[in-house]
Amino acid sequence: MPSIRPMPSFRASRSARELPRVPVPTARAIVDCGVYVQGRRLPGRFTHRDACAEVRNRGEGFVWVGLHDPDDRQMGDIAETFGLHALVVEDAVKARQRPKLERYDDTLVLVMRTVSYVEHELHSVSEIVESGEIMVFCAPDFVVTVRHGEHSGLASVRKQLEADPAMLMYGPGAVLHAVADYVVDTYIEVAASVELDIDAMEEEVFTPRSQVAVESIYQLKREVVELRRAVTPLAIPLQLLGHKPDLPLPKEIRRYLRDVADHHTGVAERIADFDGSLSALISAALAKIGVQQNTDMRKISAYVAIAAVPTMGAGIYGMNFEHMPELRWTYGYPLVLSVIAVACVALFVTFRRNHWL
Repeated sequence: MPSIRPMPSFRASRSARELPRVPVPTARAIVDCGVYVQGRRLPGRFTHRDACAEVRNRGEGFVWVGLHDPDDRQMGDIAETFGLHALVVEDAVKARQRPKLERYDDTLVLVMRTVSYVEHELHSVSEIVESGEIMVFCAPDFVVTVRHGEHSGLASVRKQLEADPAMLMYGPGAVLHAVADYVVDTYIEVAASVELDIDAMEEEVFTPRSQVAVESIYQLKREVVELRRAVTPLAIPLQLLGHKPDLPLPKEIRRYLRDVADHHTGVAERIADFDGSLSALISAALAKIGVQQNTDMRKISAYVAIAAVPTMGAGIYGMNFEHMPELRWTYGYPLVLSVIAVACVALFVTFRRNHWL
């Protein structure tokens, strides 16, 4: 009897077909890497390892490495090169961290939430504010920026700094200030755009005979809450950076950071006002809906009262009794119709005069 050959299991055959995961080089996550000495960028292209070696061999200058959405292995390579603490590597990869400031020896770690305004028509989208994250690792001879999200590019910040060698002379602290200033400026821009949406919503709510979309107001309030959660927690880190003299930052940079903190306080208060304005707007919209419903109910009640008159007349004369008044009178039918018509017109005029119709 021929032997039956066992079929390979699905799991085993699937495992055999799986290919080993190919690691992505760290260079794929690096957006830009530059060496800055005496406030100017050195010519040529550097890897992160070559840039670090160049600065440490010279004994002056600093490296600025910009990363976008690195994975565990890529961030681990950066951490090994620059001596970053293992705890911050996990935070840099996972993102979605609360804004904070931490210190590991001479390395400052600043986490900031970034926001971006989504252009849209009123009542047309469910997302108005997109959020991302930027982490800045600032040490005496390097600064590493890690960003998550497509809207938080720092190319313009780097270009602006490279055009100002006097500012770059302050070292990595100048980059820390420039990135923080850029993030707070985007808060101000997004807050201005959201304020225009709130103004448009207010105009719509208080326009006579307009249809109120309460769902859109709740949606805008939800987006303002997300904006507030991204912006408000950054206040404490900025205050610490501007007022703690024991942090490894130049005195002039701390002055600039205090100015950034002042701008942040202003925009945070502005966003808090948005929340209060939207709460008042929701109350006004609900009150307007209540008034509209009351008006509709009065109109319905008025028409029901008018319709009750012919219904009552038809109901009475529709009863099959032999002895009813005016049944055999020639003008009985026209008289009943006339009385019904006069009663209906009188009710209509009365309701119209009282603004029920």
